[in-house]
Amino acid sequence: MRISVRLAVRTTLELPDPLFARLKARAALEGTTLKQLLCSFVEQGLEAPGHGRDTPTRRAADLPRIDAELPLRPDQLSNAGLFALLEEE
Repeated sequence: MRISVRLAVRTTLELPDPLFARLKARAALEGTTLKQLLCSFVEQGLEAPGHGRDTPTRRAADLPRIDAELPLRPDQLSNAGLFALLEEE
């Protein structure tokens, strides 16, 4: 006689109320349980391309270059300021 044991780990998730409501509604529409739906989503996320060891690393050569005199003014150090410098090129 063969006995199989399936182990599972219980965990607690804190989700925003609107997200939880959407998940419950989706599970009901698909005729599944919330537990099964969440397990499916987690598995899909883990198997998605670009989220594992095959993710390419960024190189300095891939980053945009700003050919401006340094030092930059403080107003140029924000995202908006840097984007403005990039648009000037």
